[in-house]
Amino acid sequence: MTSAYLLVSHGSRDPRPEVAMQQLARLVSHKLGNTKHLVGIAALELQTEPLHQQIKQFADNALVDGIGCLKVIPLFLLPGVHVTKDIPVEIALAQQAVGQDIMINLQPHLGSHPGLVTLLAKQMATMKAENSILLAHGSSRPGSLEVIETIAAKLGAVAAYWAVPPKLESQVQELVAAGKREIAILPYFLFTGGITDAIAKSVETLKLQFPTVTFQLAEPLGASAELAEIIWDLIDT
Repeated sequence: MTSAYLLVSHGSRDPRPEVAMQQLARLVSHKLGNTKHLVGIAALELQTEPLHQQIKQFADNALVDGIGCLKVIPLFLLPGVHVTKDIPVEIALAQQAVGQDIMINLQPHLGSHPGLVTLLAKQMATMKAENSILLAHGSSRPGSLEVIETIAAKLGAVAAYWAVPPKLESQVQELVAAGKREIAILPYFLFTGGITDAIAKSVETLKLQFPTVTFQLAEPLGASAELAEIIWDLIDT
């Protein structure tokens, strides 16, 4: 059965993540070769239409092209409420609206793929710092930080969070107090946006606060051929 693929992100008021999503969709589409496929993008929040309507419109277009299966891939790094509840509900609404002429299947979310750790490790290796901090958004939801702690441990890094403790500043203070003078900061975010801009400003403040420490700040994951490869693997799951 020929399939179409819809990459779903959180959504942002900042235009840069949508541009990156479009680029990523092109990279995934390129991997599919010349076979008839559709690759599109949608967002859960901050859109003019709810996600189920976006899915329905994409499914309708796929039906016109004779496609009988739509795979939805959540580009979320953590298995939070958006992945476990919100997106499945939206898919169920879309399926009800389009009927059974096209089947809408939910694929595993991006953060579930072990290749992400490999991608992060490669990025961290290029920074050549003695100590590393994996910086994620963070959540107060019980158990939500365990995934980040596990990834950080695999990378040999310490975990810090933007929204909840332990925050970046406190983790840096602990490392500096322990005599560390080289610190790499790896943002666990999909694309550049408002939060990554704020992180960059925070790092500049830390450089002034600790002038004897060398700080390196990596870019977020971004739209890359390596990320498209991981997404394609999720599509094939």
